Amino acid sequence: QIACRVIESCRKMGVKTVAVYSDVDAEARHVAMADQAVHIGGAAPADSYLDHAKVVDAAKASGAEAIHPGYGFLSENPDFVDAVEVAGLVFIGPSADAIRAMGLKDAAKRLMSEAGVPVVPGYHGQNMDPVHLAKEAEAIGYPVLIKAVAGGGGKGMRLVERAKDFADALKAAQAEARGAFGNDAVLIEKFVEKPRHIEVQVFGDGTNAVHLFERDCSLQRRHQKVVEEAPAPGMTDEMRAAMGAAAVRAAEAIGYAGAGTVEFIVDASKGLRPDSFWFMEMNTRLQVEHPVTEAITGVDLVEWQLRVASGEPLPAKQDDLSINGHAMEVRLYAEDVPAGFLPATGTLTHLAFPDDVRIDTGVRAGDAVTPYYDPMIAKLTTHGRTRDEARSKLVAALATTEVAGVTTNHGFLRKLINAEAFVSGDVDTGVIDRADPALLQAPVPCTRSRSLGALCALGLAEDLPAFSGFSLWQPLTWTAHIFWGDEPIEVAVQLTGPGQFTCNIDDRTHLIERKSDGWWADGHKIPAKIVTRPDAVSVFWGNGYHYTVPNPLNRSSQVDTGGTILSPMPGLVRDVFVKPGASVTEGDRLAIFEAMKMEHLLTAPRDGRISEVFVSAGDQVEAQVPILALEDDG
Repeated sequence: QIACRVIESCRKMGVKTVAVYSDVDAEARHVAMADQAVHIGGAAPADSYLDHAKVVDAAKASGAEAIHPGYGFLSENPDFVDAVEVAGLVFIGPSADAIRAMGLKDAAKRLMSEAGVPVVPGYHGQNMDPVHLAKEAEAIGYPVLIKAVAGGGGKGMRLVERAKDFADALKAAQAEARGAFGNDAVLIEKFVEKPRHIEVQVFGDGTNAVHLFERDCSLQRRHQKVVEEAPAPGMTDEMRAAMGAAAVRAAEAIGYAGAGTVEFIVDASKGLRPDSFWFMEMNTRLQVEHPVTEAITGVDLVEWQLRVASGEPLPAKQDDLSINGHAMEVRLYAEDVPAGFLPATGTLTHLAFPDDVRIDTGVRAGDAVTPYYDPMIAKLTTHGRTRDEARSKLVAALATTEVAGVTTNHGFLRKLINAEAFVSGDVDTGVIDRADPALLQAPVPCTRSRSLGALCALGLAEDLPAFSGFSLWQPLTWTAHIFWGDEPIEVAVQLTGPGQFTCNIDDRTHLIERKSDGWWADGHKIPAKIVTRPDAVSVFWGNGYHYTVPNPLNRSSQVDTGGTILSPMPGLVRDVFVKPGASVTEGDRLAIFEAMKMEHLLTAPRDGRISEVFVSAGDQVEAQVPILALEDDG
């Protein structure tokens, strides 16, 4: 998706592009879009996309002049910037020195404080003695946050509400930081009671900088953003001016060149005030959520990046920039929300988006979502004259977005943008965590949707001969057997006229009709679209409801796994904590999995003894494969 976005602006400017790709991405959308493409290695990021030498060699071999790092890990890696420049190429982004200045949170906050940018009260020193850190936490005042200085994505972060919990939380945060970043140094900050995550888009030419206003990214799960909007709800002119000026000071303090984002934590407990925001960190790259800024400013940020990187001055002065309307963006992920937002994999058997909204995507129907990379399928961005108009357009856009073949957060997004807190604009970073559990549950199909799925599974959605389904002039009844997840569904279907069916399910009877203008149910036209495959039927009716069709010739039954513990998601086995013969009690750590920016700790579901271990640290596994065998102890 990153490469596709960059290629679009390059095409508009007449700049030719070279895509790099891994083993599993040879047929990817960005490869097809680019003027050239170079294979650079295996599927694991370390073997391809994160290998500095391979990327630089591909650029040199293709005759490229510059490298755009996108907004992935390479974009904030100063060693990569050095490698690009040593090779005589242009890095489209900030200098290595600027990236290093903002790379460690503690050093960045000291620098920002010196530049007059407000920072959250906390300890950013070098003394990592646990007793000293505990005293600093007491001085700051609970609750406090322990954060890895080299962290990101919520790793190495712990909230501590009481002094007696500090020592254990510190150990956990440092262990996680050591494993993720090779650096267990932490900082301690005051925890903001009603925090909002508001960030400011900045752009510099190495000397001067401007800001392109703010974005609100408060709706998050696992410290990862889900919905972004610009401008921030409830923002005042006074606070916007203060935040913008602080962000520009931050950028100019490090001689920043290119697009960057200065992230602030805001205490919204008493509304938005100029004295209630503090610097968190600076992302020295273009951000995933930049489309909402482009929508309200009319600026192509990638075009600006290319122009400044080629030596041009800033394309606009601060007074030239203004806000037009409101924009919202949601991230459509391949993930299992009820299971705790675990990443999902599979083949996108069907993918369709509305035509009247901005879609940023790197996949097409038929592509696979693999365990190697981030599971984001697309970003949907809407723009309106007001916030209500932008949200209404987003509601309509999600209602006509269709994805099949992979579990997604689509239903969750529809509920979230209709939630009272979001509709009112009263958001903070804890909205999703505090939400009614129903928000996280998959949408349940009604009996009309199930009836549609059943008759299509029977092959009755197509045109049929006039007297099909009749014997001795009496209608025959078919019985359809389908599944919604693990739930079996049985529907009795009768053809009662051309394109007209009576469906009986769960003591309910529905008249389903297929007319020239679409599907009707019980006398009402419904906006349903149906996609069928040999083994599945998808009914898109606001949400996507996906039914599997069992093969009647397949007599195999599911094998009882007994004491076998299966992998909860596709990903990398980071560590295995037990060996065969080990006794464990319920809740003991068994293994850690990592996939797509998230870690998942596998714990013992009951007391027992480990009889077998089927994986080792470093193994890449799919979901639902055997990891360990647990038997009764003794």
